[in-house]
Amino acid sequence: MKLLIDFFPIILFFAAFKVWGIYVATAVTIAATAAQIAYLRIRHGKVEPMQWVSLGVIIVFGGATLLSHSDTFIKWKPTVLYWLMGGALAVGQLVFRKNLIRSVMGGQMELPEPVWRTLQWSWAGFFAVMGLLNLWVAHRFDTDTWVNFKLFGGMGLMVVFVVLQALYISRFLKEEDEEGGAGAAASAPASTAATKDIQP
Repeated sequence: MKLLIDFFPIILFFAAFKVWGIYVATAVTIAATAAQIAYLRIRHGKVEPMQWVSLGVIIVFGGATLLSHSDTFIKWKPTVLYWLMGGALAVGQLVFRKNLIRSVMGGQMELPEPVWRTLQWSWAGFFAVMGLLNLWVAHRFDTDTWVNFKLFGGMGLMVVFVVLQALYISRFLKEEDEEGGAGAAASAPASTAATKDIQP
């Protein structure tokens, strides 16, 4: 359900574009993003900062597209969002010494510090590359190709990247599990209940 809500404006943008064209699709996306934020606010009581940023970016670039009747602005919107997210990760690490990936995922898993740092920079790099790739497609191909890439290409590359990240993380989670099992067996071989409570 969360994924559906996150991709709700993109899916509506794609459908509206295929039926009515880029300008109607842009207006639909602005309305859908505003509705998405309102739903999250009412249902969960809070909205993530990047979701507010996304709303602001779509209003600014979508509004510029409608006012100027030029699709250049809406084509820049994904790149701006990618670079804002990648920039936030880089600035968080370099300036504030804060790993934003660990802030989001740290409650679900424990990983060595170098692994968290690798995740932080890999995501920052991914967003930087995606921003450049979006511009390349937008300026080298027609609008229809760009819209198809925005939905299928962007989402597909994101899924592949997330799977690769999960495979990378799983190596360290398995090592921790194995170490925990060995330590537990050595500490309390006669007590199964005690073994389950021992931390690595």
